[in-house]
Amino acid sequence: MSTLTYAVHDSTTMLRRNLKHALRYPAVSLGPVMTPILMLLLFVYAFGDSIGAGMGGGRDAYLEYLTPGVIIMGVAAGAMSTSIAVCTDMTEGIINRFRTMNISRSSFMTGHVVGSVLTTLVSLVLVVGVALALGFRSAASPLEWLAAAGLLAAITFAVTWLSCALGLISKTVESASNKPLLVQFLPFLGSAFVPADSMSPGLRWFAEYQPFTPMTETLRGLLSGSEIGNNGWISLAWCAGITLVGYLWSRSLFNSSTKR
Repeated sequence: MSTLTYAVHDSTTMLRRNLKHALRYPAVSLGPVMTPILMLLLFVYAFGDSIGAGMGGGRDAYLEYLTPGVIIMGVAAGAMSTSIAVCTDMTEGIINRFRTMNISRSSFMTGHVVGSVLTTLVSLVLVVGVALALGFRSAASPLEWLAAAGLLAAITFAVTWLSCALGLISKTVESASNKPLLVQFLPFLGSAFVPADSMSPGLRWFAEYQPFTPMTETLRGLLSGSEIGNNGWISLAWCAGITLVGYLWSRSLFNSSTKR
């Protein structure tokens, strides 16, 4: 077999290992999704009427606005489980076992990233299911739903690579769970919950130029069947940049750690 074939085979083995861990410990893999679900319930039922009235609608209108932001928040919430899983493998000795085996060095990270992407996407299905149960309805066509799924996969892939790097630089599982907090709460400082135009000037400037705002607006436009403008291209550019930084950072950290 060629080198590429061996790498794919080893990555598949690592992916199967990580998926088995996810099934064995669902609280770790799917636990972070409870945060966006609780936020959805809280903002819709506690603040939906007042915020919706301020936006020129009611609770149902605010649910339509809020759901895309909460879905993006679900992607960011998956960062914690990825960081914890990578840190656990790096600190509990299993990586030393992998060093003695004739396996592709890249398969360790590839297995973690692909496994985390799959579990995060499953979590997003749960978030969408809760939103639909609350009354969310989309005017998107099948093609727009497909584009929305592709966008979420791209965002998840980017955030997961960054989370992998955060797990590699963490010395303990506790620190690995804390480092992705900034990623998790960035959607709060964007247009996920309220329009950026309603914020104070300084916060509005930050919200307009941080990555999760165009991502949220793109998803919101796709699910509502409305125009997305330049947000789609900006979102893809952010995804590509974050993926590249996360991948190069992760590879550098992993190579340096396995040489010790």
